[in-house]
Amino acid sequence: MSELAQLQPLDSHNLELERNVKPRDWQNPTPSGRYNLVVIGGGTAGLVTAAGAAGLGAKVALIERELLGGDCLNVGCVPSKGLISAARVMRHARYADTFGIDIPEAKADFPKVMERMRRLRAQISPNDSADRFSSLGVDVYQGAGTFIDSNHIQVGDQTLEFKKAVIATGARASAPPIPGLDTVDYLTNETIFSLTELPKRLGVIGAGPIGCELAQSFALYGTEVYLVEATHGILPREDPDASAIVKESMIRDGVNLLCCGRHTQIQNRDGKIHLTLESEGQKYDQQVDQLLVAVGRAPNVNGLGLEAVGVEFDPKVGVTVDDNMRTTNPNIFAAGDICSKYKFTHSADFMARIVIGNALFMSRSKASDLIIPWATYTSPEIAHVGLYPKEAEEQGIEIDTYTQEFHDVDRAILEGDDDGFVKVHTLKGKDKIVGATIVASNAGDMISEITLAMKHGIGLKGIGSTIHPYPTQAEAIRKLGDQFNRTRLTPTVSKLFKTWLSWTR
Repeated sequence: MSELAQLQPLDSHNLELERNVKPRDWQNPTPSGRYNLVVIGGGTAGLVTAAGAAGLGAKVALIERELLGGDCLNVGCVPSKGLISAARVMRHARYADTFGIDIPEAKADFPKVMERMRRLRAQISPNDSADRFSSLGVDVYQGAGTFIDSNHIQVGDQTLEFKKAVIATGARASAPPIPGLDTVDYLTNETIFSLTELPKRLGVIGAGPIGCELAQSFALYGTEVYLVEATHGILPREDPDASAIVKESMIRDGVNLLCCGRHTQIQNRDGKIHLTLESEGQKYDQQVDQLLVAVGRAPNVNGLGLEAVGVEFDPKVGVTVDDNMRTTNPNIFAAGDICSKYKFTHSADFMARIVIGNALFMSRSKASDLIIPWATYTSPEIAHVGLYPKEAEEQGIEIDTYTQEFHDVDRAILEGDDDGFVKVHTLKGKDKIVGATIVASNAGDMISEITLAMKHGIGLKGIGSTIHPYPTQAEAIRKLGDQFNRTRLTPTVSKLFKTWLSWTR
């Protein structure tokens, strides 16, 4: 898809965005001498690599054929959270009466919601701009980069020489093989943020994070939403207890959930989109005004000349790297969505940091040492880090699980956010945290405390002995420390305490 489609409508905000991330008057520099590092791809992984390497004194080139900032800024994290934040305001208004607040019927002005998103996206875009990276000492090239050999890459009519190179070209939306899908115009995350009118009826295929976040948001705006998932339930990767809470919340917010969708087909009838399927024994033939396909990502490996330089790749999975982020060509590294199963902005950031050290300074940092949390920004949010119980079982790791429900946390009760929990897994019989899931309105923020604990070897005992402000929802995490400490009070220890206390009365 062209970057022009991503920048519709061409209002003042998108023109500002374009000036920053794809300036029309940009003149590529003239290469002179060998670069320490040439980075292909201007998304998060590429930008962090380029800025970090240049900051350390390296001679760096950054090549981007579309929009600097990549998916995160242009068609991912930033615009989606702009829509979600507005939807949450609608949600607060919808349920205000439960707090004793009477708000007249709230109505979303969708064009203004989208205008706000575009304005804020443009406001953030200078961080990823061509001018900023040029000012950091990076040679920024607009165009497609293609490897010629293990030390040269072609951009337009220019040839760049490098000592090391980094592939950070990311991934793009892809569509599953649904019969009839090619007969209609459908939306992906790359086009949905260009809408200017609220669809009356929206079909969403895929109940992963993107599908669930946007389905719930549009339902809160007032769209009649039909969410289709081929497996049973939503967010199938997450803890089933967590997914169940979000599922009930989404249904309450107006999402029509069509689980276990079988024989799904798309039909174009006189220019109208019809979604037909079977769900739990019932047949559906639903007309929708817009269709969002929110399942599937394909790595951007085409046109890079990877075969010419011996870089192994799978067109469905991406570039092959070792634990040091090095490809099968010793001069070429990769980072981000192009090579990782963790397709998150923050994981791309930290993979890029590994690449800088390993490519420039012969460091041996390992991607497997990263502890990567993630969050799905539904209402409530789900955040996770480390192992799920199913993964622990598959790996033969025995665990203990500690759960704190929010209906026993004062702040959650007072906020009306008591449909959730904090669940932490430790090695069986030990105080070593190996995984956690949080379901809460701000779970994405709360998970960082547990991630920090895992990174630095702090167990539940240490968390339990740390004072948390009262009342806060994060107190749920401290309460897990209390739960753990109570397990230390074995019958033998309890008997010894009682004996000691009887002696000292």
